[in-house]
Amino acid sequence: VQLVESGGGLVQAGGSLRLSCAASGDTICISKMGWYRQAPGKEREMVATITGGSSTNYADSVKGRFTISRDNAKNTVFLQMDSLKPEDTAVYYCNARSKSGFNRGIYCLGTDYWGQGTQVTVSS
Repeated sequence: VQLVESGGGLVQAGGSLRLSCAASGDTICISKMGWYRQAPGKEREMVATITGGSSTNYADSVKGRFTISRDNAKNTVFLQMDSLKPEDTAVYYCNARSKSGFNRGIYCLGTDYWGQGTQVTVSS
């Protein structure tokens, strides 16, 4: 599974950005997808996740401001980020969690896949 992110950039506080992540390869193996972020000097943290059935989970710090969505037909996940704050500045990574075992003839590794990351910078 390969993940390609897009949509990062520089925005002023209070602004919005929309991140996209397109998956390719053995996408039938993908169960949950999500977004994580890592700020300088900090550990990577979960921002939001979404299952194939569109159940979502958010970090407390982004609830009410960020919205994760998923287009299963296009194997793409989105993160709409509104009311951005300087503390949202980080590299944002797309994540796809794989099922384990055979799925429709494809052997799924049961591992995590990561995108290359996209920088989001929020100026005050």
